[in-house]
Formats: sequence, C-alpha cells, structure tokens
Amino acid sequence: MGDIESPGEYAVSVGGTVEQLENAHNLFDRNAFEAEYQVIRGGLNIASNSQSHKRVVLEERDVVIVSLTKASARVESSKEEGTVSAESQLQELLEERVVPNGELQSIGRGAQEQVNKFSDYELQSGDVLFIELPGEEGFNKEFLIDRAGVIRLPEIGQLNVAGLMLKQAEKIIVRRMSEIFLGLDKLTIRLKEKRLLVTVLGFVEQPGDVELPGNGNIQVAINQAGGFVDGALLSRLQLRRDGETITFDFKKYLDTGDEKVLPNLRSLDEIFVPSTPELSNIHGKPLKSLEDKEVDSISDREVIKVFGEVIKPISFGYEEGVNVLDAMLKGGGITRYANVEQIRVLSGSEPIMFNLKKYLDSGSVDELPELLPGATVYVPIRVDSISASPRRVYVMGQVQKPGSFETAEDVSFLDVISDAGGPNRYADITAVRILRRSGEVVPFDLEAFTEGRVEVVPTIKSGDAIFFPEKPANEDSSWFRTPTSESVKVLGSVIKPGRYEWSETVDFIDYIGNAGGPAERADLAHIKIITPGPDNERIVTEFNMQEFMEQGGDWSDLPVVKGGSTLVIPELPDSPIDNNANWVKLPKENSIYIMGAVIQPGRYAFNKNLGFLDILSAAEGPNKEADLSRIRVIHRNEGIPRVTKVDLLTFFETGDESLLPKVKSGDTIFIASRTRKWTEQEPEDTVRIMGAVATSGRYEFTTNMTILDLLAEAGGPNETAYIEKILIVNNSCCEESRASTFDLVDFMKDPDGESLPVLRAGDTIFVPEVSQSNWRSFNSLVTDTGGILNVLLLLTNLGWFTP
Repeated sequence: MGDIESPGEYAVSVGGTVEQLENAHNLFDRNAFEAEYQVIRGGLNIASNSQSHKRVVLEERDVVIVSLTKASARVESSKEEGTVSAESQLQELLEERVVPNGELQSIGRGAQEQVNKFSDYELQSGDVLFIELPGEEGFNKEFLIDRAGVIRLPEIGQLNVAGLMLKQAEKIIVRRMSEIFLGLDKLTIRLKEKRLLVTVLGFVEQPGDVELPGNGNIQVAINQAGGFVDGALLSRLQLRRDGETITFDFKKYLDTGDEKVLPNLRSLDEIFVPSTPELSNIHGKPLKSLEDKEVDSISDREVIKVFGEVIKPISFGYEEGVNVLDAMLKGGGITRYANVEQIRVLSGSEPIMFNLKKYLDSGSVDELPELLPGATVYVPIRVDSISASPRRVYVMGQVQKPGSFETAEDVSFLDVISDAGGPNRYADITAVRILRRSGEVVPFDLEAFTEGRVEVVPTIKSGDAIFFPEKPANEDSSWFRTPTSESVKVLGSVIKPGRYEWSETVDFIDYIGNAGGPAERADLAHIKIITPGPDNERIVTEFNMQEFMEQGGDWSDLPVVKGGSTLVIPELPDSPIDNNANWVKLPKENSIYIMGAVIQPGRYAFNKNLGFLDILSAAEGPNKEADLSRIRVIHRNEGIPRVTKVDLLTFFETGDESLLPKVKSGDTIFIASRTRKWTEQEPEDTVRIMGAVATSGRYEFTTNMTILDLLAEAGGPNETAYIEKILIVNNSCCEESRASTFDLVDFMKDPDGESLPVLRAGDTIFVPEVSQSNWRSFNSLVTDTGGILNVLLLLTNLGWFTP
C-alpha cells in the first residue's frame, strides 16, 4: 500500500526481496520517483531506503508501505554524470516513431530507432488511430478522426490532427498526454486503418454519408449509397472538393474499364449524380406520353432533341461522339413516311441538311455529321410520297394494316394483301372488291380461291384499290356446316365460348386461345374435357392448367382433344355473402369451410397450394371477438374425424410455422368467440373468481397469466374486500385439492414476482369480506361483551340486580 496506483495483495517468490517485488509488478515509475519502504512484520517496522531494500527478504503476510518522492536529486546527479534525465526522456518520447498495422514499437529510453514507412503519411478525416497505454481503461482502443479532423481522447479532449503527418500528430498526442498521465514509456500509437468519409448525393438509392476503405473509388462509393436509380445521368457525374467541381464520364468507365477516367477520392469529397434531362421537372408526376408527341421542355442547353417522323420523339443528354444516326436510333428509328433525303440538323450556329439515303448508299463516314451539345434533329414527312410514286396500290377495309403500298410490275394480288397483313377476323373474304382507276369494280372470292374452286386471281395495276368488306351479322351460321365429330365445343368461363372446327394439328391451348382465352374468374385448376368414347360413352377427364402454367411441364402433358370433344372451363364461385346461389356449384371435394368469429364465414374454394392462413385471409380474417387461442380444425376426409387445436396467438408471438395445421379440402375451421356463455367453456380451461370483487365469475386462463391479471379481469377487489388473506384453492395440480392464502397488501409493499402464487386452469380464487376476518370477529365480540356489562352495571345501580 502507499503511493502506488493499485494498492492490494501481490505475489512474490519465496525468499524474494522488496526489489524483486518492485521489478515483478512495476509498482511506480522509477525514472520519475524515488521510493522509501516500510516493511511491517509481526508488529515490527523495518525501514529501508531505495538502496538498502535489496537486502530485505519478504515473508508471507508482510505489509509493504511505499512512500514516493520526485527524483529531483537524481536529475541533478544525472546531469553531472551524463545520464538521461526525465526531461530528456520526455524529449525522447516525442522523437520516437510508431509502426502501424501491428508492428508495435516501444516508446521509452533505450528503444532502438526504427524506420516507419507511415510516419510521413498525412492523416485525414476517416483514418483510425490505435492508442495503447497499459493500465488506462480509456485507452487501448481505436480512435476515429471525425469529419472535423479531430480525435477525442479521455481526460484530454479534442485534438486536431487531420492534415498532419503521422509523426507530427504523434508528438502532439504524447505532449498532451504527458501533462496528465505517468508511465508513458509503454505508450504505443499506430495507424490502425485508412478510411474515407465521402458524401454521395443525387440520383442514388440512399443519398448521404458513406465510409469507404482507404483504397475505395467512385464505384465503391456509389454501391455503398445503394447504387443508381432509374434516370441517373452517368456521363455527367460530379466530384466536389474544396469549392471546386470535377465532371467525369462514369459511363465511359463502365464501357472501357479505364480507371484513369475516375478521379481519386479523398475524405470529405462529395459525389453528385445528376438526373437525365428526360425526367419531368415536377416531383410525383408521370412522364408525358411520347406517343402523343408531348415531350417535356428541357432547360439544359446540352440536351439533344429528336422529333418529326421518328417512332419516338426523344430528348437525351449529350454524349461525346454522338452523331445524327445515333440520335435517330434513340428515337426508335424513322417512320415509313420520313423524308430521308432532307433531314434537318441544327448543331451549332449553322443548320445542316443530312441525306440518309446518300449515306446508306455510299457508307462514307464524312456524310455522317457529329452532333454538338444542344443539337436538334428534325425528320420531315414526305408530303409528295403518296402521289409521286408511279406504282402505288391502296388496301382498305378489314385488313390488319390498311394503307398505300409501292409495287413493281410483277407484284400480284396476294403480294399486296400480304404486305397489308392479310384480312382480319371480321373480313368477308367471299366479297373482295378491286376498284380500278378507271372506275371499274372487279369482285373476287378469296375463299373460293383458297378452296380451289377459283384458279385465277385478279391482276393489280398502279392506282388500284383493294377493299375487304366486313362480314354480315349472320355469317356465324356457317358453323352448322361442320359436323359434330369434326368440331370442338368450348364452354364456360372463356371470352368467346362456342363451337370450333377440329383439326389434328391443333392442341388444347390453341382451342382455349381461339375462344379468346380464360375469363377473369375462370377456374383453371379444374378444367374438364369430355371426350366421346366407344359405344356412345362419354369420358370425363380433369386438367389443372393453373399448375401447368405456374410449374411448367412437357407439352405431352396437355390433354388430347379429339373431334366431338367438349372443353368446360368452370367459374370460380362468388362469395357466399354476395351471391348465395353461385357457391353451391363448387364441389365439396374442392372446398373448405370456415365458421365462427370471422368476418366472412362460409364455404370457399380450396386447393393443395393453399394453407391455413390463406383460407383465413379469404374469410377476411378473425373479427374483434375472435379467441385466437382456441381455434379448432376438424379433419373430415381421413376416415375417422380428427380435431386439431390451434393457438394462433402463440404463432404470432413466435413465428413458428410448425404451429399451423395442415388443412385439406373438406376440412372445417372453427374460431371460437371470447364472448360466448360461460356454460360453453370447459371448466378445466377457466379460473373461478368469487367473493369481494367487482365481477365474479369464470375467466379464461393462459399459462402467462398471474393472480394480478385475473383480479384485474374481474374488475379488482371492491371496497369491503379483505385483501390481506385471499384464498386460492388449487384443484388442478394434485389428486386432492389444496388451499393457500395470498396477502396482496404485503405484495404491494414489496412487489416480488416470486411471491405470487402459482395458478393453473381449474383453480378457484376467493376474496373474503372484511367482516369475515378474525380481527373483525374479535372486535364484534368485544363490542357485544361491553354492551352486556354496561346493562348489568345499570341494573346493579338501580338495585335490581345483585352480583
């Protein structure tokens, strides 16, 4: 004990001296202090100075008292003898260097000078220093240089070290610590990690501050910020540092992988990702439709605009090296009416006329002008293109692409209607008309030609018009001509049910598609195929098209459709609440029942891909009276009925999927109500509360409830309750009932949860009245006795009674 930092018990070898004790445990800084010792043994004091303590041999249970004085005399003597003083030693500490990355170098007199490759490293915000000083809890850990360029040291405060070389920062730290701490000969400082503190703003997923490793680059910073969002302009990223802005092309880096394109990062840099000029300048508004030729007005002078006879008028940010052909391709290319020989380009101060046809004919790059920032490309329409062509034929009426088409001398009727996409489903191909330029009308039956009844097609001349009229309303009566054995009937929930011609080359999916596809409420999991069999028998098979579409399969898995077959696509049943007549169509083997305290009880369609929560959600979930701890599932299709108990509350608390039952078609789910009559509740699931409470009765009990919960459920004890002696009768734990008492007053004074009685379902709690307490009975007895004595005394005084 004495003037040391850690008084206490210390171990020393048998026969060890005071000097060995000091050396073994480093009790004080011998360069800064001199020590005098007192060794107390068996009541005797053995005094020794700093030189004679070498001879004092310590024994077990000795008490050593250490008195320290500053080594001023030693400093003077060291100056005379040429030894190192405390002042020169501190200077040595300031001149020492540290080696980062685990190569620790001691700071103290006599340590060998080593070369530190990081000593000339300039510290910056984000770097991490590790400062180790044994015996000091506030140190021996990492210290981050924050955005202000400072580190915060215990008992010292803030030190501004950013911008200093590591050796300079080290000197400042040691100088400041020497003012407060002793024993700096074991102080170690090293550069633990280089980090970069960077801010990423603009069109990224998570704009804000990010931390990067010392070798991090622009791409790492963008990834830390969540990456780009749609609409980011990669070619014009900005790096802001010390008031200056550097613009660089990140898209070029992605295209070439040339890291020289990216500027190097430093701490406190700011990266800004701009948006493409194509985005609207109103937050939350969708972009205007390009098909309506409505393009946002762009204020950026470097935006390139393309409009006119292009598929998609567009404006986009300027990219170095972009030419007029690139710009038109970004607009989806030109339309069929574009005047490719007179494309106007306004790039710079002088307009340019670009001949695309000439460029395509020659392939000369000199004919392809490059665009400058802010250029405009206009593709005009060929106004005279319709009337100027010597070979032009017009196709009108019920065809896929009506319009005018250029032809040559050898182009036939079939070539022209093929260019128009052919007749559509509404065309009457038996009454095609060719309108000659001279006014002559030539009828033509295309159906007869396809059936071989007509062998010659009309010739087509320049200026002719081909007209396909719409079929009359009674045209559908032609299906009577197809026999039943060569037709397929598609019925039920499809867009266009009807009777269709059968062919061996047409499969099941083709028939569904020809009928317009399934309707919105089609039940694709239970499609029935009725196929004619031998002896006028009808064979019914079922196909799960829903599973085929979701999980895939081989085309051979599709059912074979024969002539005379009938495809029936059933409709999903409506809610029994909305339409009580339709849900009965659903077979019971494809349904499940849910009853009780749900918002929409009823009978619901069910398949093997659905689970317990799916059918509960279909019923719109439990209502506010539902008892989620008492759900029952009755399994009816297992031969012998079986009931599964479900505690949905425990599932919601734990998330354990194993608590959910496996339900099948035909099962019944019942959710009990919390407000049901007490006669409907099982006695073994409740606790009875009687006596002086607000509402006595039977209450449901769970394992996480205590007597306090039950008393609160019953409205609490009333004013006349004798709560010092609440009686609990345990009926569930043992063969014989046992009773115990609980003092609620003592518990309120000392609320120890372990003193609460253990309750189980089936137990009984009785809260007595104050009038039933022993003390009240005693008071009543005393009061009655006093009254009798007063009467006897009165009678004695009147002489009516002699004791």
